Amino acid sequence: MTIHRGNDRFTTRTGWLTGRHSFSFGQHYDQNNTHHGLLLVSNDDIIRAGTGFDTHPHQDMEIITWVLSGELEHKDSEGNLGIIYPGLAQRMSAGSGIWHSEMNRSKHEDVHLVQMWVRPDQQRIRPSYQQLDINGELTKGGLVPVASGQGHDAAISIRQRDAVLWAGRLAAGETVTVPDSANAHVFVALGSASLEGAGDLPEGDAVRLVGSGTPKLMGGPTGAEVLIWTTG
Repeated sequence: MTIHRGNDRFTTRTGWLTGRHSFSFGQHYDQNNTHHGLLLVSNDDIIRAGTGFDTHPHQDMEIITWVLSGELEHKDSEGNLGIIYPGLAQRMSAGSGIWHSEMNRSKHEDVHLVQMWVRPDQQRIRPSYQQLDINGELTKGGLVPVASGQGHDAAISIRQRDAVLWAGRLAAGETVTVPDSANAHVFVALGSASLEGAGDLPEGDAVRLVGSGTPKLMGGPTGAEVLIWTTG
């Protein structure tokens, strides 16, 4: 169990973007911090109003975007157009190659999102896109499968059979169990939480677990929104 504090993340700051990276990304490189299990990228981004990522390519990657506040427009070379908002799970399978843009069309409101990448278990597949509103499931409490390669109900599918992304909007004091897996990545996206064996985790903190069983995770005084990857 290794704790990674939010303030210690690599940070990219431009006029339109503040990006905090849990792993090596872009010009930020540390050979000892390139992934955890199958999770290669976990970027906590704030995109200013009226800006965004212009059209750019990806290949052989499962890319999941989770919006915390605001709205993000997705457009890609396969003809997909979608608006991603809080509680809407979105997946793009880059496969053999895809071009896309991610824009904040609001004139006043920033977008806060987490974008995560896992490598697929098949190469050069046909690019594809999926989005699914899971707000109804989230309001029931507990952890909800958001993106899964294992056929979970109410989750978008990913081309990686050894990976599942879970989300939870935990009320103050609400306790859940981290699903058992070879590797787990627990990220406090909003609010604060405490994890058995790791202690208090303010917003932006992450814990990387290897063979750590099923520790308890509890929402802090104002609750928490958490994202948990379980991978082989």
